[in-house]
Amino acid sequence: MIFPDFQAGEILYLNKPLHWTSFDLVNKIRYQISRYLNVKKIKVGHAGTLDPLATGVMIVCTGKATKRIEEFQYQTKEYVAMLRLGATTPSFDLETEIDHRYETAHITKELIESVLPQFLGTIEQIPPSFSACKINGDRAYELARQGKEVELQPKQLVIDKIELLDYQPEELKIRVVCSKGTYIRALARDIGTALQSGAHLTGLERTRIGDVSLAGCMTIEAFEAYLKNN
Repeated sequence: MIFPDFQAGEILYLNKPLHWTSFDLVNKIRYQISRYLNVKKIKVGHAGTLDPLATGVMIVCTGKATKRIEEFQYQTKEYVAMLRLGATTPSFDLETEIDHRYETAHITKELIESVLPQFLGTIEQIPPSFSACKINGDRAYELARQGKEVELQPKQLVIDKIELLDYQPEELKIRVVCSKGTYIRALARDIGTALQSGAHLTGLERTRIGDVSLAGCMTIEAFEAYLKNN
């Protein structure tokens, strides 16, 4: 049996649970490994934040493997997202209540399929106000939750693929393959605008980072069992 060497460095592929922050996941893994090794400190970090309302692939590095975090952060990511049309929220997802409603009668599957290619390639995207971007040292989401005006500069990113998986009236499901720094919530906002309506995210799952797919990821419960059996 090969025992994990968390100090020398291990790379863990995990499925982040719904409602957990990325910090929650890292904190839980650090606590479990510390107990397993009977040590007070162990270096643990993740390679790419997921919002609390998102699930899916997170790469967690321990010990000396934390030096590889940047390498993983720059790998291509794939998401499956659910969007609700005809309404927006300040956070562009379900964290906040609907603030505006829009017409959707003119939206058809054909219109959506003609709009989505507009987002392919190198594009400029303004990050959400409810994001971890910094403004004069403060996190944008902290200012936004205080009701303060947040003005963020557009960032350049790359969307390699965007595919319509399903469409029902006022709801659509898309698959997005994109670069580091892409906010799928902001993409939902921009798709709504391009459809001459509004949209916000109702579900998000990261299905891949580089070659690491969701099928190869452990749940928190599976990781606990893995430690007990080693």
